[in-house]
Amino acid sequence: MKKISARAITLTAVMGAVAFILQFFEITIPIIPAFIKLDFSDLPALIAAFALGPVSGTIVCAIKNLLHLTTSSSAGVGEIANFVFAAAFVIPAGLLYRRSHSKKGALIASLAGAAAMAIVCVPVNYFVVYPLYYSVLGFPEVAVLGMYQAILPSIKGIFEALLVFNLPFTFVKGLLVAAIAMLIYKPLSPLLHGRRGKA
Repeated sequence: MKKISARAITLTAVMGAVAFILQFFEITIPIIPAFIKLDFSDLPALIAAFALGPVSGTIVCAIKNLLHLTTSSSAGVGEIANFVFAAAFVIPAGLLYRRSHSKKGALIASLAGAAAMAIVCVPVNYFVVYPLYYSVLGFPEVAVLGMYQAILPSIKGIFEALLVFNLPFTFVKGLLVAAIAMLIYKPLSPLLHGRRGKA
């Protein structure tokens, strides 16, 4: 038991470090406001959730954001958002995959996780994250709304913007992360599980 626990702790820590590094490789999407960027830092967390369970995946999310605080300019607001959304992704994915260790099970788990993250992002952004940006960072709501309206002038408010832009973007991001995980999980499985583990 001690050996298994030590391995799980080590792998979780390594995945957290990899996730932290991946956060620096951000991609700006032209049809999305510039402050919303695509990165693949949730990939190690999803792999950890598949290999070791949702607790490990959630800890990876915590590690990457705690490390990112040392380089962040968002006063912790961005890290809070990233942790909440990533946890909403890996927890249901990890729980569902635990029930069905198969490609079909991984697909269903990934879809559920991506959908959960997309749904959670709307109320959390609207009621928590964006108000923190307004108050903590002094970035006024009208300026945030203006960044959405620069792309789609018909947008009338922040909630509508979140539904039109953030929700589908977050879902697609989850699908991309899941697709990569599906491709690399089996090759990584011997390393993740050890000689006695199963894919």
